[in-house]
Amino acid sequence: MKTAVTRREFLRLAGLTIAVSLSPSGYRFLSAAEIEKDKSFSPNVWLQVAPDNMVTVVVNKSEMGQGVYTSLPMIVADELETDWKLVNMKASPAGDQYIDPAWGMQATGGSTSVRHMFEPLRKAGAAAREMLISAAAKKWGVPLNQCEVLSGSVVHKKDKRKLTYGDLAADASQLPVPQNPPLKRESSFKIIGKPLDRLDVVEKVKGSAVFGIDVIVPDMVYASIERPPAYGAKSLSDDKDAALKTPGVIDVKDVESLSYGYRGKAVCAETIEAAWKGRTALNVRWDKGSAPELNNEVLRRMLTENLKKDGIIARNDGDIKRALSSASKKVESTYILPYLYHATMEPMNCTARVTSDKCDVWVPTQNQTGVLKVAAKITGLKPEQIDVHTTFLGGGFGRRFETDVVEEAILLSKETGRPVKLLWTREEDVKNDLYRPANCCKIEGGLDDKGRMTAWSHKVVAQSIFARVFPQMVKDGIDPAAVEGIANMEYEVPNVRVEYVRLNAPTPVGFWRSVGSTHNAFTVECFIDELANAGGKDPLEFRLNHLKNHKRAYKVLEVAAEKAGWGKPLKKGQARGIAQHLSFGSYVAQVAEVSVDQKNGTIKVHRVVCAVDCGDVINPAIITAQMQGGITMGLSAALKEEIKLENGGVASSNFNNYELLRMYEAPDVEVHIVRSKKELGGIGEPGVPPVAPAVANAVFHAIGIRLRKLPMNPETVKQATEKT
Repeated sequence: MKTAVTRREFLRLAGLTIAVSLSPSGYRFLSAAEIEKDKSFSPNVWLQVAPDNMVTVVVNKSEMGQGVYTSLPMIVADELETDWKLVNMKASPAGDQYIDPAWGMQATGGSTSVRHMFEPLRKAGAAAREMLISAAAKKWGVPLNQCEVLSGSVVHKKDKRKLTYGDLAADASQLPVPQNPPLKRESSFKIIGKPLDRLDVVEKVKGSAVFGIDVIVPDMVYASIERPPAYGAKSLSDDKDAALKTPGVIDVKDVESLSYGYRGKAVCAETIEAAWKGRTALNVRWDKGSAPELNNEVLRRMLTENLKKDGIIARNDGDIKRALSSASKKVESTYILPYLYHATMEPMNCTARVTSDKCDVWVPTQNQTGVLKVAAKITGLKPEQIDVHTTFLGGGFGRRFETDVVEEAILLSKETGRPVKLLWTREEDVKNDLYRPANCCKIEGGLDDKGRMTAWSHKVVAQSIFARVFPQMVKDGIDPAAVEGIANMEYEVPNVRVEYVRLNAPTPVGFWRSVGSTHNAFTVECFIDELANAGGKDPLEFRLNHLKNHKRAYKVLEVAAEKAGWGKPLKKGQARGIAQHLSFGSYVAQVAEVSVDQKNGTIKVHRVVCAVDCGDVINPAIITAQMQGGITMGLSAALKEEIKLENGGVASSNFNNYELLRMYEAPDVEVHIVRSKKELGGIGEPGVPPVAPAVANAVFHAIGIRLRKLPMNPETVKQATEKT
């Protein structure tokens, strides 16, 4: 059933505008007169059909490598029934009309882009399709049921007359918009589910794709900021005169973060090189900060001391004390994980231009709504006076959800009266991140005389991300990220207790790809292996026996194990480890094949086999790519990465002392998609969590050593070996 409303009324009720067009300074709204002039057809903000038959899909999510500039247009194109070769896309401006309807804000994260936009974009495409059919039927003077759509045209069923969408665009734009258009049957999908090439590939290969770091605005100045070297440190003195004498330096400004609580010194100059030289000449001297004793050993003590505290109960099934006391076998382990840097390929940057009545921001951001709010707060302008131009992101991983660099650029533009391009160095980026939280946990487990789990007690110590970012989501003192993957653990255990102890530490923390699941998959899946070993069970068999009622987790384990040849012999010195995890609505299991050089402690990962069930599939090529990327990032964190603290601040400064996985160290990765036809799950993040425990479990099966501390670098391996 269709409900006819006027196009204007539909847009008003939906809070939508018409379309956008790229101008030299960014995106602007097309007026109704302009659309009428070029005879294009745009029934909603999500798509536009031009007279030349090109379909432009407007994407409200940020492209940081995860493929939304392709997967979201695929949804519209399939429902519209158009030719994929005639589809392109535009990044949307920031504004209420482009918000994610599930979140009530315009942002990208949580592996939600496809999940949240699937239905709205299907309806947008379907509405356009129905209007084009109506326009053709009216033009031919025939009933609607005599018309059908085929690859960008409306065809008359009897005499095979046809009109392209471009032919019909002007007429369709005059028709009322159906509020609830009929959607295609999934069996009729022609684009969704296909491994189509990405729309952004050509731009990136040619080098024409514009990232934030590429933006140049007329009359702009460059800025570089000297920030406190220790948390809470305040400047004691500086040599502003020397900085101003540096050729090319224009001014030196104090910069105070509104949201992140630090004060820095900004040098503005005609070139970035001059800004860097001026910052060196500024020679700021700082006090010792609020926690000068902070280092990695102090952090370790803070984490382990907090394990002694009573936590807030996040889950409490059965009687854990009784179950543990009556268990035939008990296992107890403590795990420690470090702070991690996001390590985006593109360092943080933002370009801002503030005038008395306008603010433009060019930024690779995951959080357009946050950028709008920051700009409005600093400038005092109304949202309609602020344009946020989202560029390509050279990696996001949660770091670009933050708006610290945006605040700084806007403040400096407002003070200097000129456009300002703020560009962080890699060293600034490493030292001033909002890191993945450090984490410590203690797990106690019990088995009965048949080797089945009877008890699981899990205490987690970690800082809270949500308390700062989304405090309304902290319920009864529990940060949802800190206990995700534990509080909702699917293993069938009759007695489960999960506690959370919030750590207070000066190191700032933020969302990192797969958030709490990166901690909790490691600890849960390693401990599952420990329990399997204690019960004399095969690790795969043990997991399957405790997932009888969780068929999707059961299935991905079966597929990963079968494809990896679980139980079959490997080369001498190699061993397999397995792990599975549910995160962001998707089930992932991975098998890692490793060897260990016991002389130098180096772990070599030879192969990772991955099985993923993310429900319905939009583009299998993107799923495979995201699993490969997630596994590589997860391996880098597992084997290499750790933020070093010293003298109350971050000692790590670049990739010489914050190591990443090198290309020659990357394993062969094999991805198998398990098609379950279930509700859509996320895909950008779920590939990360299982790989670290799969590797740790493989190390145990290779050399009999349990690694309960990350990273699993040679030093960690040697320490664990010495303790045995």
